[in-house]
Amino acid sequence: MPKYVLSVDQSTQGTKALLFDEEGRLLARADLPHHQIINEAGWVSHDPEEIFSNLLAVVRRVCEKAGADPDEIVCMGISNQRETSVAWDRVTGRPVCDAIVWQCARASELCAEIEKTGIGETVRTHTGIPISPYFPAAKLAWILRNFPATEELRKAHRLCMGTVDTWLVWKLTGQYRTDYSNASRTQLFNIQTLSWDEEICRAYGIGPADLPEITASDAVFGETDLGGLLRRPIPVCGVLGDSHAALFGHGCLHPGMAKATYGTGSSIMMNIGEHPVRSKNGLVTSLAWKYKGRVNYVMEGNINYTGAVITWLKDSLGLIASAGETEALALSANPADTTYLVPAFSGLGAPYWRSEAKAVILGMTRLTGKAEIVRAALDSIVYQITDVIRAMEKDTGMVLPLLRVDGGPTRNQYLMRFQSDLLGVEVACPDAEELSGIGAAYMAGLSAGVYRDSVFGNLCYQPYLPRMDEALRRLKEAGWREAVEQA
Repeated sequence: MPKYVLSVDQSTQGTKALLFDEEGRLLARADLPHHQIINEAGWVSHDPEEIFSNLLAVVRRVCEKAGADPDEIVCMGISNQRETSVAWDRVTGRPVCDAIVWQCARASELCAEIEKTGIGETVRTHTGIPISPYFPAAKLAWILRNFPATEELRKAHRLCMGTVDTWLVWKLTGQYRTDYSNASRTQLFNIQTLSWDEEICRAYGIGPADLPEITASDAVFGETDLGGLLRRPIPVCGVLGDSHAALFGHGCLHPGMAKATYGTGSSIMMNIGEHPVRSKNGLVTSLAWKYKGRVNYVMEGNINYTGAVITWLKDSLGLIASAGETEALALSANPADTTYLVPAFSGLGAPYWRSEAKAVILGMTRLTGKAEIVRAALDSIVYQITDVIRAMEKDTGMVLPLLRVDGGPTRNQYLMRFQSDLLGVEVACPDAEELSGIGAAYMAGLSAGVYRDSVFGNLCYQPYLPRMDEALRRLKEAGWREAVEQA
């Protein structure tokens, strides 16, 4: 009788279900998008109920596509979009409001207020993260301030608050839990004591008692019958934030191993071992996971707009009909064109941390056309990732020998070659895109005893090696730094 491992990757744009066999090979995938709710102020939201409904739907679809009996699924893993924040009623299960998406900066004023109290250094020291509207602490505090019903729920001990993993685990199993990777990204978690930080919770007006139990990433979070799909429940036994799951899927289990995920935004992450290292160059320190009883830390830089820049070219400017067109356009662009695009549509994340920054296009000439603007958009992804890696090298004292990459945009060979050229190191691109889902599946399968460590050898990588002249590389980087200053 076959054994299947189910993985759900709940991302910014949609929800994917992936089904793996007992050797860790991907059998089938099913996807559903959810609505991007954006108001006139630019606030970005998602409907939590739609996300959960889509989860149940894609699980059914993936079993049908694989021709698999759902009752032969033995365990389930979850990877999730991080920082997106949800609050709901423990009794009715209804969300207080739409989820506030990680990209949304609506809590900027609230962050400025908290910064003025002088607690900023304590927040950075205790959590590894600078005060920013990017993180759930400010988003959840904003919900508490703007939805009076939360106070009644809190008094009645009915208020639940957390990230998307917590919402999905609760809906699937009835258990109110989060894992170490997601907890460490809330800005409410003390990375030294490995617990909710009472002082910081008070600063944001959040009660630690209202937050979920923190659970090892490979623990059993609860059991689920997947909305009645299964005759007997299975354990949810692998939960990770999507970027951490990708790091795990790449097998970056040792210090100095790093990856970059190219998604709607991007996460560049390096495993730094069992002890935290504080960044002095605009990066953050958080937990990779708690796995086999031990925690690993990561240093990370997050970028708001990478793949989303390609979406902007298509949906807002109408320059392309699909992301697949960008490679040929970039290759056809005038090599001498000096156009730079800085996609600060919702400020700049790491390593700049300027939430007030505005997007700019700089250096155009009369000959600049569609191809050159598309290339500048792709180049902006590479420049931002390179800036994060340079900051990472300064903080850790390590020189990165190899960058593992994943995500849909890695199919673009122009993008990968330019990334290798600008970094001056090998870029290794796997033969699979679904690294977050793969990482969650590996974590769950290892936890349940279905997989052994040899499962990490399933991926094959295509290498991209640097070819750019050093003088040209420096010239291009200087132009980018000038463009960032303008933004």
